[in-house]
Amino acid sequence: MTEQTRNIVAGRLKAEVQEHADLTTFSNEQLRDLVARKLEEKIEFSAKDDPEMHLELSSLNFKDKKLIVTSVYESIRGLGVLWGIIADPDVTEVMINGYQDIYTEKSGKLYKLDSRFESRRELEIIITKFVSKAGRAVNESEPIVDFRLEDGSRVNVVMPPIALNGPIVTIRRFPKEAMTVDNLIAFGSITPEVAEVLRMLVIAKYNIFVSGGTGSGKTTFLNALSNFIPRDERIITIEDSAELQIKNIDNLVRLETRNAGADGKGAITIRDLIKSALRMRPERIVVGEVRGAEALDMLQAMNTGHDGSLSTGHANSTRDILSRLETMVLQGAEGLPLDAISQQISSAVDIIIHLSRLRDRSRKTMEIVEVVGYDNSEKRIVLNSLYEFRETDQSTKNKVIGRLVRTDNPMRNRQKLDAAGIDTVI
Repeated sequence: MTEQTRNIVAGRLKAEVQEHADLTTFSNEQLRDLVARKLEEKIEFSAKDDPEMHLELSSLNFKDKKLIVTSVYESIRGLGVLWGIIADPDVTEVMINGYQDIYTEKSGKLYKLDSRFESRRELEIIITKFVSKAGRAVNESEPIVDFRLEDGSRVNVVMPPIALNGPIVTIRRFPKEAMTVDNLIAFGSITPEVAEVLRMLVIAKYNIFVSGGTGSGKTTFLNALSNFIPRDERIITIEDSAELQIKNIDNLVRLETRNAGADGKGAITIRDLIKSALRMRPERIVVGEVRGAEALDMLQAMNTGHDGSLSTGHANSTRDILSRLETMVLQGAEGLPLDAISQQISSAVDIIIHLSRLRDRSRKTMEIVEVVGYDNSEKRIVLNSLYEFRETDQSTKNKVIGRLVRTDNPMRNRQKLDAAGIDTVI
């Protein structure tokens, strides 16, 4: 049964159920039973009343019936059409632009759904339920709210009058199973050779920064990298919204930021958490993403005995992430000479991995570079490219085909590899 037909059946069924006089006194279980009974009646009587619809209804399997019953139940007592969307395990992103326009992302592609909320008021009621379950509130005085669902999904809500085309909801979902390097190889993001190089770099405690644009897979890649960390180390993860799924570490501490309350107080920032983490005797610190002044604290941690730290940041290239880091550090240390900032970056960050989302929506690792040092004469950080993504002749406008290729540049900073007893030539 198509989504459109299922929506039609669910809509008619809901109208019939809502006519029941005692509906408000029903328990959740009684309501479900009523919806299921009404569906069976509709299937039975459709042969006489609507032969064309009967053909559709008579072909319903157990899964279809369950979806329709739950959809009607949720539209009355729960999350309405939103339930059916977030129940789909293949959906990685949900974008609700007002009550009429709903988009989802599956396998990196956007789709506009036929489903819609009955009215703006229904969407507002559902948002209120959604937000209150997380112990938060959203209203005209506090129209923007971020929170996390029990399954780890990250939710952003923006309400009128800030949102001009009605309530906006964005839900970022994450796979139940942790992303592994084997998955990245299967998806064509990296090669087995590169995976082995990254494993050695992580074990040897190189400080690694993953850069890329929105949706390029930075957190996913960071999660895969973090699972190379030896099991016996003490790791502290710091995130805005907990997304990392590190499975092989026993001594693991997970920290998450907190937004300010309605009174503007009580906020806990990434910067606060990094400072606190340094007092917890970490061997490595993993920061989900640096966006501002916390970059200074992250760099200082990398420079003061916390080798092997990992983090991500928004950027369009490996050179661009360095400029962005300089800008972010200045937010936390205004007046600090740019030379001093650049030198600190060059001594803290060892490896930069740049990711990108290409024209065919595939996510690829575009470049892996090592940070060699700071050139005082040219006033710039020196980079040495180790791997570059190169397209093949088989690439087309709609399909990118290529792979990471080792450059001719030898790796120059081998001190940590040597200290770890790794003599493999990279």
